[in-house]
Formats: sequence, C-alpha cells, structure tokens
Amino acid sequence: MKKVLGNERGVEKELILQLVERYRKKYTITAILSALGVPRSTYYRWLAEGATIVLTEVEEAIIALCKKTKYRFGHRKIKKLLKERYKLDRHRNTVQSIMQKFNLQCRIKPKRKWKSQGESVIIAPNLLQRNFTASASNQKWVTDITYIQYGSSTMYLSTIMDLFNNEIVAYKMYDHQQTQLIIDTLKEALELRGNPEGVIIHSDQGSVYTSYAYQDLVKESHLVSSMSRRGNCWDNAVIESFHSNIKSEEFQYVKFNSLHNINVVERMDEYMRYYNEDRILEKLGYLTPKEFGAQAA
Repeated sequence: MKKVLGNERGVEKELILQLVERYRKKYTITAILSALGVPRSTYYRWLAEGATIVLTEVEEAIIALCKKTKYRFGHRKIKKLLKERYKLDRHRNTVQSIMQKFNLQCRIKPKRKWKSQGESVIIAPNLLQRNFTASASNQKWVTDITYIQYGSSTMYLSTIMDLFNNEIVAYKMYDHQQTQLIIDTLKEALELRGNPEGVIIHSDQGSVYTSYAYQDLVKESHLVSSMSRRGNCWDNAVIESFHSNIKSEEFQYVKFNSLHNINVVERMDEYMRYYNEDRILEKLGYLTPKEFGAQAA
C-alpha cells in the first residue's frame, strides 16, 4: 500500500477522497488512510463536508435518477430509466454496484405488525385465489385500510386499486377507520369509473368490510364481494404491498411532529398522483399505470 500511495501524501482533500474510492476494493479504508497519513476522523469529516468527487457519466446519471425518484426504485428500474433517458445501457450488476457504492438503495419497508381481526358479520368467498391479474379494467379491484402516523396522531387511508394496471381508482383519508371511510371510498371509485357492474372487489375480513352497511352497498352497486382467508395477508398482497411502499417511501423518514393533518393529506395526494402518472412498474413493461391504461384503451 505504501509503495502504491506513498508519493500521494499532502494532496488536497478532494484527491484523498478520490484515492480512497479508487483503492477501497483492494485495501481497507483504514489501510489507505494510514498510508496517506490521514486520520479517520478527518476523512469522515471531509465526507460530511461534501468534498467534490469526480464522477463518471454513468454515476452522475444514476445519482440523478435516484434523487429524482426519491430513492424509491431498485437497480432494475434505474437500469431501465438509465437506458431510456440517458441512452446508457449498462448491466444491472453495474447499476446495482454503483447504487451500493453511493448508498442509493431503495428504502427498506418496515415489517407490518399483524393484528387479529374482530368478529365478522358477512364473509364472502375468496374469488381471487391470489390471481392478481386482469385482462381489462374494472374486472378486479382490491381494497384495504392502513394507518399513517404523524407525531402522536394517526390518520387512516382507504384505497381501491384496479388489478388491470395497478392504478389507484380512489382513496380517502379520515381520522377514523369506521365503516363510513370505506363506503365513501367505494362510492368515489364507482363515480369515477362510471358505475361499472360485475366488478370483483376483494378485501380482507376486517369488520368494516364484513359489515352490513358495506356489503349492502356492494350488492346495490351490482359488484361481487371477495375476501381473503382470515388473517392471511398474502391473499391481498398487491394492495398490502402498495400501502407498505407509501409508508417506506413517503412517510418513514419524515418528522411528523411538524406536520398538520392537512399537510399529511397533501403529501398523500401528491404521492397518489406520482404513483399513477410517474411511477413505472415492471409488471406493466416499465410503463406507469396511466400509460398502460391509455395504451390498452
């Protein structure tokens, strides 16, 4: 190491950081800093100060894409965007390596804590059987409720998704998770889609979904109710995953004690717009839900 770097001592901090990046795969950071005569505390202070590092064209493009997508995408989607927007075709392992190098990996979803369901009233059969595909819009909808915490307060999000293109059809946010929340969500979905009939609407066996009020609305609207098996989250995995993404991507790293509930709703409105119009999905051939729906129309 000293033979390799011995004549590099005394260089400015920008070059020190570049040298560490250049040799870190061959030597430990401690060994490199020792050869350069640079204390570890100084090196990490320089990193925190954001000293300039010379980036390659691909690195600059990947960093820009990750920043623009708010670090929500993994290396496969970033590779796709890299080719589409920058005309840079790189192996996914290369993209993954660069993302790891600059700590650009997508945010980790917190594990969901499952709670037992309350007493049921009306239980519908599981018609989906984990078949989360549809050949046209308004064939299969999935719905669920999740909570959004901010500071010491909580809001509840009810969402309906169309499995044809995973588009969010309708959503509502209230400060309670009573039956009115899901009824209002379903009414909005029906209105926005022109009151389609025969749609399978799948949910879990939560008490709001098994209530007479909700099931009466489903029947009156000529929809078909379907439900997951009791306590089995995988039977409604698509909408469960979507809600998990919202929390990890939009709310996990925000200090909620500084937010008013109006701000939470505004953030949710923007996320839903982003998801439907800007977020590419591998399932859809790397199109957005809106693009896929328009293409199929």
